[in-house]
Amino acid sequence: MHFRSPRMLALMTLLLLFIVGGSWGLSDPSAAVTSELQFETPYEILFLVSLFVLFSATLGVVLLGFDGISRKRLTGELAIELSQPIDRFDLARSQLQGLWLSVFIPTAVACAVGTLLIKVQIDELPSLYDWIYFMIPTGLIIFWYACIQLLASSIAKDLGSSVTLGVGIWMLFTLVWLLLTAILATFMGVDITDFESAQYNHFSDIIDLLSPNGVYQLLLEGNLDADARPQLSQIYIWASAILWSIIPGMLFLRRFKRLRP
Repeated sequence: MHFRSPRMLALMTLLLLFIVGGSWGLSDPSAAVTSELQFETPYEILFLVSLFVLFSATLGVVLLGFDGISRKRLTGELAIELSQPIDRFDLARSQLQGLWLSVFIPTAVACAVGTLLIKVQIDELPSLYDWIYFMIPTGLIIFWYACIQLLASSIAKDLGSSVTLGVGIWMLFTLVWLLLTAILATFMGVDITDFESAQYNHFSDIIDLLSPNGVYQLLLEGNLDADARPQLSQIYIWASAILWSIIPGMLFLRRFKRLRP
C-alpha cells in the first residue's frame, strides 16, 4: 500500500487522532477521567489507550483490506497473478503480510509517539517489558483482523458484498459483541442487572474468548495488578490467542488455494 494513497492517509489520520491524541489526553494528571479511574502507572494508561488502538487499528485493517481480493478479481489482476509460476501459498502469504505490515507499522509508530507523550505528562515511561507486552497483543489483533478481512474479501463476489462483509464483521466484534454477551448471559441465567458482578464478569470473560477484541483485552489485562486481572487462567487466554492466530489464517490460505478468478 503506497504511503501517500488516500487510504493510508485516512489510516494515519485515524491513528493520530485516536492513539496519539488519546495518549496525551488520558495521561493528563488534571483530566477528570484519569482522576476517577486512578490510572497511575504508564502501563495502566497504555491499557486504557488500547481501547483507541482497538477502534482505530482494526478499522484501518477494514479500510485497507475489505476489497483486497475482490477488487483484484473484478479488475482481472487476480487472474494475472494466479497465472504466474508462483505458488499460491506464497501469493496468499504476501497478501496477508502486506496488509498486516501496512497497518501494524504506523500503529506501532503512533503507539511509540503516544508513549513519549505519556512521558511528557507524568514524567515516567513504561518498562521495556510492559512496552513489549503491550505491542505483542496489538500486533496479534491486527493480524487476526487482516486474516478475517482477506477471508471475507475472497468470499465476496463484488465490491458491495466486500464492503458489507468487511464492515459488518468489524461492527459485530467492536459494537455488537457486548449486546450479544448480555443476551447469552440472560439465556444462561446470569444476572445482567449488575455488569460489575463477579458472576457476569466471569461469564463475559468466557464469551470474550470467542471474539478477537475480547482476547486482545484479556491479554492486556493479564499484566495489570492482580485485582484487575481476568478471572480466567492465562493458559486459556493465550490458547485462544494461538487459535485466533492459526484458524482464520489457515481458512484464508485454503480458500485462496481453491480460488477461481
